[in-house]
Amino acid sequence: MKKLVLLLAAAACFVACKNNKGGKASGPGKENNLSKILDEYWQERLQLFPTDATANGDNRYNDKLTITIAESFRDSLDRFYKKYLGKLDGVDTAHLTKTDMMSYRLFAYEMNMNIEGLHFPTHLAPITQFWSFTLELPQLGSGSGNQPFKTVKDYDDWLKRLAVFPAWADTAIYNMRKGIATGWILPKTLVVKVLPQLNAVVVKNDTASIFYGPIKAMPKDFSAADKDRLTAAYKKAIQDIVNPSYSKLANFFEKEYLPKARATSGLAAIPLGNEYYLYCIRYWTTTNLTPDSIYEVGLAEVARIEGEMNKVKEATGFKGELVDFFKYMEKDPKFCPFTSEKQVLDSFWAIKKKEDPQLKSMFNNTPKTQFTIRQTEAFRAASASAEYNQGSEDGVRPGIFYVPILDAKKFNATGMATLFLHEAIPGHHYQISLQQENKGLPAFRRFLWYGAYGEGWAHYCETLGKGLGLYDDPYQYMGHLGDAMHRAIRLVVDIGIHYKGLSREESIRYMMQHELISEHDATAEIERYMAIPGQALSYKIGQMAISGERKYYEAQQGAKFNLASFHDEVLKDGCVPLNILHEKLADWSKK
Repeated sequence: MKKLVLLLAAAACFVACKNNKGGKASGPGKENNLSKILDEYWQERLQLFPTDATANGDNRYNDKLTITIAESFRDSLDRFYKKYLGKLDGVDTAHLTKTDMMSYRLFAYEMNMNIEGLHFPTHLAPITQFWSFTLELPQLGSGSGNQPFKTVKDYDDWLKRLAVFPAWADTAIYNMRKGIATGWILPKTLVVKVLPQLNAVVVKNDTASIFYGPIKAMPKDFSAADKDRLTAAYKKAIQDIVNPSYSKLANFFEKEYLPKARATSGLAAIPLGNEYYLYCIRYWTTTNLTPDSIYEVGLAEVARIEGEMNKVKEATGFKGELVDFFKYMEKDPKFCPFTSEKQVLDSFWAIKKKEDPQLKSMFNNTPKTQFTIRQTEAFRAASASAEYNQGSEDGVRPGIFYVPILDAKKFNATGMATLFLHEAIPGHHYQISLQQENKGLPAFRRFLWYGAYGEGWAHYCETLGKGLGLYDDPYQYMGHLGDAMHRAIRLVVDIGIHYKGLSREESIRYMMQHELISEHDATAEIERYMAIPGQALSYKIGQMAISGERKYYEAQQGAKFNLASFHDEVLKDGCVPLNILHEKLADWSKK
């Protein structure tokens, strides 16, 4: 922990200094127009990214779909970011409030990072098995996702948005052909995971399509004429848009892309791969930590947590090596007590009920946004992890904790408490909802995301389990240590794959040697890191930073330290880079 805190301190100047345009003193012609700039930026951004607007609960652009992977759009986006970065020259920073100065710094950082990111041709590999618009679209069109289906206009809006998808699919194929020609192409092991996802969306019976969901749930107060018209239109859209587009993509992947896919695992094998990975590290950790320093922290954390695991194993009376204990917890039927999906979901609700009374002592401020738990849709469950889907700003759509359940009888219960703390409450649901609900922040900050802060907070919340009464059972605590180990392993294998030449197979073996995980799940995890480089680094880096800050102030303040006050301060400004978190906690400690 101390080593990482020192490394972060050395790296802290990055966010404040790296390409940070602006920050000049006041002078002739300077104005306090920051609020106007930020508002104009946000309103223009919503039009550029209409599905983001929908996710945020802004329904003005629900009928629009931008092809963000088009080269022409990326050129426009580059001009957009540079335009607003240039507008900061007109801001009189000498008279900004502390909150506005933080917004100024964050905005400059955002614009610079976005501009830099456009240097890399990520649009040439627009579909992966983990993040892709081909996975997002069925969620939007299912009737239970971000896209609202409450009025006739809502139903018509979706048809207009969906009508753009064939052009998106053609653009994706054009880009991937260019990726084949230039060497910016996915590993073969990822491509074979995309194929079943694409094929699963195509169904012969219209009414069995996930896109038919809104018709099944059509409001009863719609007129008979509207019901008939919309039913026919949705069937036609499935037949003429959904099925042909997904079939076309699947055929391309199988016949043209798969034979050309690369046998390597990491970014180093593609053009600009090394440069792109260094960018990914900075993007996801909000630091300039080096790959080697992160790798060493990962190895140290793996060793530390392994020691804690051995203590738990010995306390249970288990005789054998740690790897045998993992196998015991994986295979013994008592750790897989469920026979139905409902029992799994009910067990998560029981965790919430148990922690509710203790949360009051840890948090003064809690979100108003409602919360629910759902099973992950079947078409993407095989390659999905448990995840949180944010609620809407207006509170109409709840925050959703999605749980993939492939076979309830094989669902292992030992990690459920720590998973709930991370993905649900008080992890992502508290952090994201409180940020969105904070009207004191400019709009761009209410929906800002930094992996090191957001995932770091959620991973930190896993450490709160004992205080919330969730780790009394040694096997649940072992589940918590398993998740901590999982995030530590990520530091080793993510750097290993993309920077040190570690193969997919070597990474899978390393993961299985150090934690309770099946080969199937370890494979899915490693392939996730191959698909989204650097993202996996954010969890442990952020958690160790937050835990380190808490430990420091507990020692500094002694009996005066108030955990709820500390949590409120960490959360009150929303997502920020780690150096800004450090600065604002230092100010908080002086109050």
